[in-house]
Amino acid sequence: MDLLLPLLRKAQKKDGYVSENSLKEISDKTGIPISRVYGAATFYSMLHTQKQGRNVIEICNSPSCYLNNSMDIIKYLEEKLGIKSGQTTKDGKFSLHIGSCIGCCDMAPAMKINDKVYGSLTKEKIDDIIKRCK
Repeated sequence: MDLLLPLLRKAQKKDGYVSENSLKEISDKTGIPISRVYGAATFYSMLHTQKQGRNVIEICNSPSCYLNNSMDIIKYLEEKLGIKSGQTTKDGKFSLHIGSCIGCCDMAPAMKINDKVYGSLTKEKIDDIIKRCK
């Protein structure tokens, strides 16, 4: 069981998400029932079981970010991208997720795009960040 999370992360790194085939392979390799492998893959907010956009946005909604208006940031991004949390834009450029703490309480509100963290977010700052994403 100690190897499960690293195996899931490795599968996601390879394919951009944890596919059904990856779940089966991990189950076969570890002897962990597929239902438990799937449960772990869907429990952690940093793992995805659906194909994601080129830029995966995770908006922090922990208490610090929430108190610093993360809900306004979430609504703004949903409107700007035309998607809700858990969805991907039609052009495959962005996926949007709301998550818990990303370890940036001192920069609240914060978000990650792929592995890069952005903090002290404003609508203007988000416009600039989104414009630079390819």
